[in-house]
Amino acid sequence: MNTPHSTEPRLLSQLNERAVLRVLQTNGPSSRAEVTRLAGVTRPTVSKAVSSLLKSGLLEEFDAPENMRGRPAKKLRLGGSNSQVVGLVVDRPTCRLVTAGLDGTLRADTLREFETPPTYDELLATVVDQLESLRSQESLRTLGVGVSLPGLYDYREGCSILSPNVPQTNGRCLGRDLATRLDVEVAVLQESDALCLAERHFGLAGTLTDFAMLDASTGIGLGIFNDGSLLKGSCGLAGEIGHLPMAPDGILCGCGRVGCLETLASDTAVARLVSQNQGQNLTLSQIVDLVRAGDLNVTEELEQVAQQFVFALVTTINLFNPQTLFVHSRMFDLDDSLLERLIRQTESQALMPSFRQCRIERARGSKREGAIAGIIEHLTDSRVSPAAPEPQS
Repeated sequence: MNTPHSTEPRLLSQLNERAVLRVLQTNGPSSRAEVTRLAGVTRPTVSKAVSSLLKSGLLEEFDAPENMRGRPAKKLRLGGSNSQVVGLVVDRPTCRLVTAGLDGTLRADTLREFETPPTYDELLATVVDQLESLRSQESLRTLGVGVSLPGLYDYREGCSILSPNVPQTNGRCLGRDLATRLDVEVAVLQESDALCLAERHFGLAGTLTDFAMLDASTGIGLGIFNDGSLLKGSCGLAGEIGHLPMAPDGILCGCGRVGCLETLASDTAVARLVSQNQGQNLTLSQIVDLVRAGDLNVTEELEQVAQQFVFALVTTINLFNPQTLFVHSRMFDLDDSLLERLIRQTESQALMPSFRQCRIERARGSKREGAIAGIIEHLTDSRVSPAAPEPQS
């Protein structure tokens, strides 16, 4: 039987390092004395943990403004001036890259976007080239890469199962391949889970422990944050409501079936309908620009998609009873009153006790922020490895 006295020293050190990181993530730059108090451990324990974290690049020590006695105060902060993490969003039609410090602050000047290559080998090579270029230009130590990936992703195996919108990743283990090529830590999140972390770290979720994220951008995905943790299912496939069968005579979905919800209720569905009616292929960004300029009216197409989107909102509320339901979509850029109308329609169809306890909000976080949050969480949690089994007496 394991007891606190028999816990391995290495595991204790790792736990202490993670505790120090959590203190700084929650409270910002702090002195060693403040970290000691907030972590609830001894000064030598903090000193040892800080020494290890400074060496790894996860922490930095700096001179804060002078105190009342004229002495500069030494403080600790999350790495940023000498180290970085990278966020990669794999999507269609483009992929995006950005870097950040360990505090999650995005460096806008490093944002890169490139057309998604048609094959997996080209995708892998392009991403590696882009990341290597970022590393050489920034002259910073890259501690890890977070990846937001669409489709069905098996967390146990670390591989994509089925990605209707980026099929070149099907059956591939992008995180493992990137880690091998780049020799850095890589954390992959299914894009709806990435959006959950983005909202928790950068958006409106804050300290919420119970919320849902409905992503209606390229397809339809659902992320669930339950009791402070992501709900992933047995292997990571929870929340795939985008492939609920809705229209037996509908269009072909990327999953191979016909009439899936995401073919009817996503940003992609809006773009397809508008393009058909206008007789030319238009992206949603182009449609938004035309609508804002007063050169295009998409009321009919938007209403058609909105009716299907209400089904997704009602289903999420009735099944998961979230405290808050965030929605991620550019549809709302087409009509400022759309969200309020969707809420009213959802109220008329959802189970009333569940609806009354649920707040519906537009998400503020982005997938690239989710990728950054994912690698920061990974680097923090990976400080602790499973304890070795204790020999039986």
